[in-house]
Amino acid sequence: MKIMITGATGQLGSLIVENLRSRIPAEQIVAGVRKLEQAAYLREQGVEVRYADYDVTESLDEAFHGISRLLLISSSNTDDAVRLIQHKRVIDAAKRSGVGHILYTGFAFPRQRSEQSKPDNVHTLTEQAIIESGLEYTFLRNALYIDFVGVLGLKEALSSGELITAPGEWKFNSVTRGDLALAAAAVLLEGEPGNHIYELAAAHTWDFADLAEVLTGVAGKPVVHRQDAAVQHWIYAFMSKLDTSSTSGDLERLMGRPVTPLKESIMPFLTRTGEGS
Repeated sequence: MKIMITGATGQLGSLIVENLRSRIPAEQIVAGVRKLEQAAYLREQGVEVRYADYDVTESLDEAFHGISRLLLISSSNTDDAVRLIQHKRVIDAAKRSGVGHILYTGFAFPRQRSEQSKPDNVHTLTEQAIIESGLEYTFLRNALYIDFVGVLGLKEALSSGELITAPGEWKFNSVTRGDLALAAAAVLLEGEPGNHIYELAAAHTWDFADLAEVLTGVAGKPVVHRQDAAVQHWIYAFMSKLDTSSTSGDLERLMGRPVTPLKESIMPFLTRTGEGS
């Protein structure tokens, strides 16, 4: 069996490859990349590297030859119209190449419009294209990355004793890429026939009061949460369009352990230089 991960040198893709390498022979893993030079370290580890550019149809046809299970990691392009075109190229090439099963990383708990027949986001449209292709599929719907805390001013909160956020009844089912990668690798290795959908979110939500409590423990002095209407940041408008509060047991079941605790999840954003980068 050959398992291929597209975008294999990206943040999520590289973690998935790492998880697979710890569990199966490297020669069963194929890394699909746009820039071959960035994947030299994978070749050194015995992983097969193939050129697979979402914008170059010919590269996809060649890359997908002999692949049993293909993980399509959603495009990082900022234009959703372009992303959808890229995803459809991958889907069409997978079908032409005889891929046995396609997996796709979308977004957890997609919100449905009143007109169910007219989805309006790139992830739902991609899922629809996969279903229409007739390929056997698995949808890995990822919850909000914990990375968003990087723009909340955590270091400032540690110094000032105040975590100041925009008003709202915010609750979060956020997850780390490490947890998502572990779950994705588990699904790739399960190889269960048929079509599957997993909502890869935390089993329990947290809120800004919980975050302030964690920061209190880190700081060794009180950090309180305060809402302020003067706080303006694009992240709040972005999150208001998502379902950040629904929960699921899928992620923990696939990992075989609880999700990474909040304190452990946010520590990288307290120690790195250039918060939010």
